[in-house]
Amino acid sequence: MNICAIIAEYNPFHNGHLKQLDYAKKVLGADKIIVVMSGNFTQRGEGAVLDKYKRAKHAILGGADMVIELPTVFATSNAELFSKGAVKIINDLNVVNTLCFGVESGKKEDFIKLATLLNDESKEFKSLIKTELEKGLSFASAKANAVKTLYGIDESFVSSPNCVLGIEYTRALLKLKSNIEIAPMLRTGDHNDKKLYKGITSASSIRENLGKRRLKSVVPTFVYKDLKKAKDFDKIILSNLISVESENLSEVLDCTEGLENRIKSLTKESYSVKSLVEKVATKRYTEARIRRIFLQNMLKIDEKLIKTAIKQKLYAKVLATRDNELLSLITKNGKIPLIIRKSDYNNLSDTAKKVFDKDILAGDIYGLVDENKQNEFYTLMM
Repeated sequence: MNICAIIAEYNPFHNGHLKQLDYAKKVLGADKIIVVMSGNFTQRGEGAVLDKYKRAKHAILGGADMVIELPTVFATSNAELFSKGAVKIINDLNVVNTLCFGVESGKKEDFIKLATLLNDESKEFKSLIKTELEKGLSFASAKANAVKTLYGIDESFVSSPNCVLGIEYTRALLKLKSNIEIAPMLRTGDHNDKKLYKGITSASSIRENLGKRRLKSVVPTFVYKDLKKAKDFDKIILSNLISVESENLSEVLDCTEGLENRIKSLTKESYSVKSLVEKVATKRYTEARIRRIFLQNMLKIDEKLIKTAIKQKLYAKVLATRDNELLSLITKNGKIPLIIRKSDYNNLSDTAKKVFDKDILAGDIYGLVDENKQNEFYTLMM
């Protein structure tokens, strides 16, 4: 059986995602599609526009056979750990043949070549990154410049958002010595373009236009009827920043070099997350990085837990499925337990329980703002 995996956020699910699912079936010949999807909070450091169960339902209606939640500790982390966490779960399912991901450019061979080089970082490469960082650049920009200088690879290839994720997925698969093949698919449009286009447009542009009838042409009908205004987590995020001690904030992933002190001092002057992010962010510290720090502080996710979790067997929390055969196949062959009912929690290791507890906390906070209590052990059978 040819089983294809897709890593996604579906924030929200749109026509471009329909195209990818169709590509997996018709071009890659997938018999089944498993989506590993971020839960209630995303890699941009924001709450999702719809809760994870609605988005999982949309994925199934759009053609996926199963949706598994990417644990919150990874879903709210930087591109490298987001990718490692997702790929680790997919590999541990032990049933997937292919990983399909959308990219701005590049072929399969390009991703394998660069991922191999990056996995074997030379002293010269590390030195170049250090030099670029000393210029005040963000780590992502520093790495892009170093790749261009040392390997002669166009920096746009390693700085385009989806290519960055594609490279990280490939790096993770290579490190795991996985047999899963990659299948990059050229996507339509710019991932960060906030202009709304007919047919296929970016998720960013959809989020910018929530509540407008124009969205009817860019998302499936079953998504449009569920769309509503974005959730406002500002007060919860800000109150947690006010109450946290600087030394505890410094334990959050990517809150380094005294950044915690800058955040604490500027929090007192801000009444919205947007204004605080703009004050804290610099050329070196991107807005996305700052938002993730805020979010992980709210969820009490520290770097130690993430780094421990990435090394251990965790779980596959099934959000939605329409395929009992796939459930049976993973149960038989998988290297990690499935969570489809409350009793499955007892089968988890201590670390896995701590990671799942963050999913529960994320659901509780999201449900508070959404005014819709979530059952973390619920699985939508379609």
